[in-house]
Amino acid sequence: MLIYLLAFVGGILTIVSPCILPVLPFVFSRADQPFRRSGLPLLAGMAITFAAVASVATVAGAWIVRANQIGRSLALVVFLAMGLALIFPRIAESLSRPFVRLGERVQRKAEAAPSIGQSLLLGVATGLLWAPCAGPILGLILTGAAVRGASAQTAFSLLTFALGAALSMGVALLAGNKVFMLMKRSLGVEAWIRRGLGVAVLLGVVAIAFGWDQGVLTRISLASTSGVEQNLVDRLLPVKKASGTSADAAQAQPSMTMMAARNAQALPVEGAMPSLDGAVAWLNSPPLGPKELKGKVVLIDFWTYSCINCLRSIPYIEAWAEKYKGDGLVVIGVHTPEFAFEKDQANVARAVRELKITYPVAIDSNYVIWKAFNNEYWPAHYFIDRQGKIRYHHFGEGEYDKSEQVIRQLLKEGNTTLAVTALVQVNGVGAEAAADTEDIQSPETYIGYERRQNFVSPEALKKDSATLYTSPGRLDVNQWALAGKWIVSDERAVLVAAPGKIIFRFHARDLHLVLGPAKGNKPVRFRVLLDGAAPADDRGTDVDAQGDGTVKEYRLYQLIRQKGKVEDRTFQIEFLDPGVQAFAFTFG
Repeated sequence: MLIYLLAFVGGILTIVSPCILPVLPFVFSRADQPFRRSGLPLLAGMAITFAAVASVATVAGAWIVRANQIGRSLALVVFLAMGLALIFPRIAESLSRPFVRLGERVQRKAEAAPSIGQSLLLGVATGLLWAPCAGPILGLILTGAAVRGASAQTAFSLLTFALGAALSMGVALLAGNKVFMLMKRSLGVEAWIRRGLGVAVLLGVVAIAFGWDQGVLTRISLASTSGVEQNLVDRLLPVKKASGTSADAAQAQPSMTMMAARNAQALPVEGAMPSLDGAVAWLNSPPLGPKELKGKVVLIDFWTYSCINCLRSIPYIEAWAEKYKGDGLVVIGVHTPEFAFEKDQANVARAVRELKITYPVAIDSNYVIWKAFNNEYWPAHYFIDRQGKIRYHHFGEGEYDKSEQVIRQLLKEGNTTLAVTALVQVNGVGAEAAADTEDIQSPETYIGYERRQNFVSPEALKKDSATLYTSPGRLDVNQWALAGKWIVSDERAVLVAAPGKIIFRFHARDLHLVLGPAKGNKPVRFRVLLDGAAPADDRGTDVDAQGDGTVKEYRLYQLIRQKGKVEDRTFQIEFLDPGVQAFAFTFG
């Protein structure tokens, strides 16, 4: 039920989202019509169309994106015609002529108010325009669908999201009707009001057509709801690794006094610690079970080595393991893979060495431990007391001070003489450095067709087939494209022939890309450009000032770390050798 509540609230909040602003003038342009015959059908068409498009998108794969772009184009034509009709009565008369021909009865009703069919059609157009206008809550729903598969729950969640938006628009429409009628009675300038609304509609069409609704409006709007939506997700549901950033990391750390007061409260028992027997192998330790962990406080960290959120948490986990090992704390990293290459034990062992992880790591390639904990998140931290009971959990990045206070509290339950020292201070480097959460506007973006979004190469994506792709001349923020001959599979794209490129328009301090070498671990050379030039001081740790680098192993590569002001930038990576495997972009 909680996901439905989140979806409904998220839908309500879209009324003040920047990307919905161009649609509102047309909705209000119908404020002088009867709500049941005009506003209600429009809202119903909008909600049903949005839910249908988004539901099909979780099932049908790549083609629906192109279908929705076609639908948006058709919707823009509808809005253009209706905007002109508001300004020019003759155009309105011409557009209504087909409906008049349906019969005298329809004609009489059309003179008093637009038909329900007309309003429903306009609602469908609104829904097509609105479908891509999605915040973190909708992203949470679609991510769940991508991971677990489409279901009735997903479809109902999408419909609930749409109903929330329809409710907020309906309230605005009703309020707008009263304001509109008051203006008509007091000023008698209906024609000018209609023309003004018509101009607003045309401006909205231009804004949507050129992508300004997601660019300029995002920057100038006084009301952006993405932060509100993300806070709701963070408070009521944990953040899945579906984006390169974690909202938890953006939360302000409470003062030491507040932390002490909060953690003085008893931690509830959430259940018994499940078995760790499902691990296919252990690193840095022999297998650990109830006998080895008896009387110990245990911290379980679910992670995977290409996850940027996990990487940024590791310095804290390592610091806690070292600081409290003499007081009875045992840290266990449970490595559960997201991509197929992360199931390879040699890859995991190499990552553990390179990350300098010293605590025990259980390799959970078959998801046995993951399922035993009923876990769904990377990273996820479970805190177990000396009696083997789970007492606290935390999903995602952030709240490190609180987590350390929980460790102390559990240790004190069996050792009242535990020394009180300062909390650990960590300064991660490279990909492990804390994210610039104040200025991230780009989400984690998957390249495989199973969870692909915002792909804009002119050619239709062909699943599991070698295809020559080209890049469009212009990208909006968070759009990306392939150039060259690629094979796109469910979780990756493989370059068939060199050269080949990936282009991404992003807004964040850091840009990372999960990559793998060619077949047989053959290295692949690449070159990075930022706004068409070498990155120089804005290079990441895996490239030089000229943007040159090499893919030698499967992992996350940090390609951009901007030193100056964070703004919209165009990233391009050109691979000079064939066979490279590209999985996902993340940001920080």
